[in-house]
Amino acid sequence: MNDPLVIAGKTYGSRLLVGTGKYKDFAETRGAIDASGAEIVTVAIRRTNIGQNPDEPNLLDVLPPDRFTILPNTAGCYTADDAVRTLRLARELLSTEARRHDLCKLEVLGDPSNLFPNMPETLKAAEILVKDGFDVMVYCADDPIQARMLEDIGCAAVMPLASLIGSGMGILNPWNLRLIIDNAKVPVLVDAGVGTASDAAIAMELGCDGVLMNTAIAGAGQPVLMASAMKKAVEAGREAFLAGRMPRKFYSADPSSPTQGLIGS
Repeated sequence: MNDPLVIAGKTYGSRLLVGTGKYKDFAETRGAIDASGAEIVTVAIRRTNIGQNPDEPNLLDVLPPDRFTILPNTAGCYTADDAVRTLRLARELLSTEARRHDLCKLEVLGDPSNLFPNMPETLKAAEILVKDGFDVMVYCADDPIQARMLEDIGCAAVMPLASLIGSGMGILNPWNLRLIIDNAKVPVLVDAGVGTASDAAIAMELGCDGVLMNTAIAGAGQPVLMASAMKKAVEAGREAFLAGRMPRKFYSADPSSPTQGLIGS
């Protein structure tokens, strides 16, 4: 299908975005990402070396920017100021003479025990970053009003949680997600809470433009195999959404085989 995902003017063939944390080593990281088919990979700048420490292994040697779109994120930031500072550092590290790296994932957390987003600080950081020329993909609560506020600020994509980061609880509030999807003019991607392939498929069937995940793959018994399953689930869910599911019918018998022209009728 000619059905690309477009974010900040760039086209991607895969609607699955993946993280790079929690793997046992860089070899497993690359194996899982290859199996996922993902083109956008997100990197926690505060926890992963992408050049800020020349004495440590560099993730970009395993995931080269000419092969993958690196999406720096602000995991571990609890204030707008910390998030802005972190992404400015990331832009400096990832930019080249030929091109400035503006794509980023903003997340400002409110509580270390549940990693729920601090929306006032998120909105504040988003406004600063957009004015500074960043293409901001933003982790947010599944609140349609605040999602619209982020879109109005100029964010390139809104990324409501399905459930808490790392919980694997799946989509707990599909109704709010539908409200966000139905009113958004920018891509909507589920971020956080996916636990298995069926969760990813459901997100796509609801009409999400994509799914971002990390723990669901890295925390699986066989990460590479789970990455492959997630790739198929996202693709199947997207196709089901585009196809349009049959109406739900309660207590309405409707044979799938024709009843006219049968023997004895």
